[in-house]
Amino acid sequence: MTSPSLTIDTPAGTVRATASPRRADAIVFELGGAMRGSVYVTGTHRPDHWDQFTAVRACLGPVNSFKTTAPDDALPRLARSHTGYHGSLTLYRDEMDRPQATVYPMESTAGHEPSEKTAATLTAVLRACADHVATRDDVRMILDASRQRDTPALLGFLIWSATHHQDEAARYEKESRATHPARRTALAAWWTVARWFVACPHPVLLLMLADLPDSVLPNSLARTVAVKTWAAPYLLAMAAREHQLTHRAQAEVHSLRSQQRPRQGSRRPDSVSAH
Repeated sequence: MTSPSLTIDTPAGTVRATASPRRADAIVFELGGAMRGSVYVTGTHRPDHWDQFTAVRACLGPVNSFKTTAPDDALPRLARSHTGYHGSLTLYRDEMDRPQATVYPMESTAGHEPSEKTAATLTAVLRACADHVATRDDVRMILDASRQRDTPALLGFLIWSATHHQDEAARYEKESRATHPARRTALAAWWTVARWFVACPHPVLLLMLADLPDSVLPNSLARTVAVKTWAAPYLLAMAAREHQLTHRAQAEVHSLRSQQRPRQGSRRPDSVSAH
C-alpha cells in the first residue's frame, strides 16, 4: 500500500509529509518541500489523566523525544536553513470532546527560540502529522502499544507521587496543629501586656500591642496571633488538597494496573481513540 502523503500549508511554504509503515507504537513522517527531516508520532496519555492513553504526541525528529534525543543532523529544519529544532506537540480531546493541542517548548540545537514564522511552521507540521495519526484506522493499536510501553515508568512515578502527597498532607496537618499552642501563647502574652498598659500606659507597651509588619517589629504579638489564626485553616486546606492528589494518584495506579490485567475469558478492551 502506498504510504499516505500530507500536503501542509505553512508560513514557510508547502511541506509534504510522507508516512512510513506503522511501527508497533509509532508512525514516522519524512518531510519534504519547505522543510526537511522527520516527525515521530506516537501515542501517549492525556495531560490531565495519566491513566488514559487517548492522546497522540508528535515530536520533531525521527525518534520519541520523551525517550531519547535525536541527533542534531536528523532534526527538522527549513529547506534553506541548516538550523534543526527540538520540540513536540500533544493532541487530545478535553472533557467536552473539544480538540486541544499542547505545544512543548521549541528551540534550536543552539538553545535559541525559533522566530515567530518558524515556530508557526513547526507547529503546523506537528499538528498535521498528529491529526493524521489520530484519525487512522489503526490508532487504537498505536495507543495500546504506547500504553504497554509507558505503563511501568508511569506506575513508578505515580506510586512515588502518592507517597509524596501523603507525606505532604501529614506535614501540613502537623503544622496546623502546632499553630494552636503558638496562638494561645501569643494571645495570652498580648493580654498580659494589655493589662500592663492599662495599669501604666507607656509607648513601649503600646508598640508591643500593635499589629506591626515584620519589617518594623519581627514577631509582634498581635501579628503572631493573626498569622496563627489564619494559618490553621489554610494548612488544613492544603492538607486536604494533598489528600485529594494522593487519592487521584492511587486511582490512576489502580486504573493502569487494571488495564494491564485483561479479564479472564474476555478480550483486552481497545484503547479509546483520540478522536
